Amino acid sequence: MSLPAPAPSWRMWLVWTIGVLGYVLAITNRTSLSAVGVDAQHRFDADASTLAMFAVLQLAVYGFMQIPVGLWLDRWGARPIMTIGMVLMAIGQVVMALSPTVGVAIAARMLLGAGDAAIFPGVLRLIATWFPAQRGSVMMQLTGIFGQLGQVIAIVPLPLLLHATAWEVAFGALAGGAILFAVLIAALVRNHPPELPADVSVNTDTGAITVVTSAIDTRQGIRAAWAQPGTRLAFWTHFATPFAGSAFVMLWGIPFLTAGEGLSTGQAAAVTSVYVVAGIVLGPVVGAFSARHPHLRSRYLVLPAVAAQLAVWVLVLLWPGTVPVWLLVVLVVALAMGGPASMVAFDFARAHNPAHRLSTATGVTNVGGFLAALIAILFIGIAMDLQGASRPEHYTDAAFRWAFATQIPLWLLGAAMILRERRRLRTPPRDARA
Repeated sequence: MSLPAPAPSWRMWLVWTIGVLGYVLAITNRTSLSAVGVDAQHRFDADASTLAMFAVLQLAVYGFMQIPVGLWLDRWGARPIMTIGMVLMAIGQVVMALSPTVGVAIAARMLLGAGDAAIFPGVLRLIATWFPAQRGSVMMQLTGIFGQLGQVIAIVPLPLLLHATAWEVAFGALAGGAILFAVLIAALVRNHPPELPADVSVNTDTGAITVVTSAIDTRQGIRAAWAQPGTRLAFWTHFATPFAGSAFVMLWGIPFLTAGEGLSTGQAAAVTSVYVVAGIVLGPVVGAFSARHPHLRSRYLVLPAVAAQLAVWVLVLLWPGTVPVWLLVVLVVALAMGGPASMVAFDFARAHNPAHRLSTATGVTNVGGFLAALIAILFIGIAMDLQGASRPEHYTDAAFRWAFATQIPLWLLGAAMILRERRRLRTPPRDARA
């Protein structure tokens, strides 16, 4: 089969650069309450459970929107869907900047979650249509690594801007950034190279051309995907590995480090930034090990990541008195292990599902992580309220420790189900990929 002439490399990299920078901004928007949660509580007179609802409903909308986003990507491609996503995030942040009540602010975060849901799947689709198929895995890893820089922006520059100016200015700046990228995506990004007639993936080694699909089959596909032990292993892997890091970075980490452990805002930001750096360093290492040793993924990557997070958190919770900074750094490094380990879940989904059901299996897998994260964030908020630590002035180290202990059942459940599905997957001799 003769392949069409490839697009100029500069154009390929321009499309990816705009897409990945848009993803950085999406991560910044997603985690924009991570370092200013206490400010949000003061502004909206919200208790801990209400603050948790900001993140819980945002994540719920993000997860719910994955199915329609997949359908829309298949119908219209990445360019219009990502543009609309940026516009929705901009509107959400404008509403957040000007919201007079907590109800309006929560609605703004839900709108933000809807827009955010379009960006990462859109970037993955651009990678599939613009880059040779055999380079897709590397480009996805690079996208994930660069995207995490958005957390650094949310942790350091955003609170500095807020405290130097005003709430309206800080969140208005995020809205302005989203509008800028909406214009850039609409003007410079195209769904696929001009020499290709549709959204297809080209393998330049074999000449194979396949149609790129994103939609999840909501009829028989979900049932068929869930019937595979490999999909269930993927679901519980994504359930057990990243939720604690998400809860820490998205909402509860900075308040715990400052109000609970007595760190300054700058020190807390530095400790939390280690989470991002560790994730960037560990990502390629985990990816390389997963590719070279597919039979050892759950035993030497997933379960150790769960055990490390559980063990370090238990040590922190039981530490007498103020937790030393070195142990807090160890904690965020352990939490950072969860992100790269969670990507192994998608390897399980790919290995044990046919190509026509891959999007469905990936969607089912993705639900696991978001479900655990929203449960963890909500349970921590409820536990704080039940202890009378509803507001920042009432936060204590002891209250935070009991609240974070609510994560332990989620790890135990996830690990037990991973072992169960791993055993079921290994029962047939022909399926021993875990």
